[in-house]
Amino acid sequence: MTTAILPIPPIAWTEAEFEARLRAMESGYHIHHPFNQRMAAGQCSPAQIRAWVANRFYYQDNIPLKDAAILSNCPERDTRREWVVRILDHDGTDTQPGGIEAWLRLGQAVGLEREALLSHRHVLPGVRFAVDAYVNFARRAPWQEAVCSSLTEMFAPAIHKERLAGWPTHYPWIEAAGLDYFRSRIPLAQRDVDHGLRVTLGHFRSAAQQQRALDILQFKLDVLWSMLDAIQQANP
Repeated sequence: MTTAILPIPPIAWTEAEFEARLRAMESGYHIHHPFNQRMAAGQCSPAQIRAWVANRFYYQDNIPLKDAAILSNCPERDTRREWVVRILDHDGTDTQPGGIEAWLRLGQAVGLEREALLSHRHVLPGVRFAVDAYVNFARRAPWQEAVCSSLTEMFAPAIHKERLAGWPTHYPWIEAAGLDYFRSRIPLAQRDVDHGLRVTLGHFRSAAQQQRALDILQFKLDVLWSMLDAIQQANP
């Protein structure tokens, strides 16, 4: 009788190794997408910039819905208290307009009417599909997995700094105040990353769980990449 040899289970990474694997996924971030590279190089027309702003607004407008979905699935009071500020960051308060208002001002700065943005009438089907898939994931997934998907924020400061550095030169027709959204997100992104990493590193402990986390982050990277695919195809 032959004794079956059981496979040796993979060994989980240390927290430092796991975080390094998550951060290494920056190579798939949409800062490297051809359309974003064209924007960064000043090669987009006003119509292409307006198309990007209008379609990206659909993502911005849905961020509070995504964050509310995470809250609705999270039984931990301390986590909810820390996470809820993300909704206020975007929806704003009486004294702080918030990210959605800042993006509406960006829209006006590039020549779009507020109503056109709020109505989402310029949103492409591919963009709508990708964003809706992300919100639905946050609604249905365990809250820790939805938190993990937010870790694309690790890579966001670089793209905001890129636009702040290049757009005033490449697109001088855009009113400078319209770029306030990018400026405001740099410090907030680091705060959000610190919290998201604490949750992710603390929850995804086994090798299988850590691989699941990488797959989730890849899904979110694909959402952002697919949005630019759709915008590029419609605005060659």
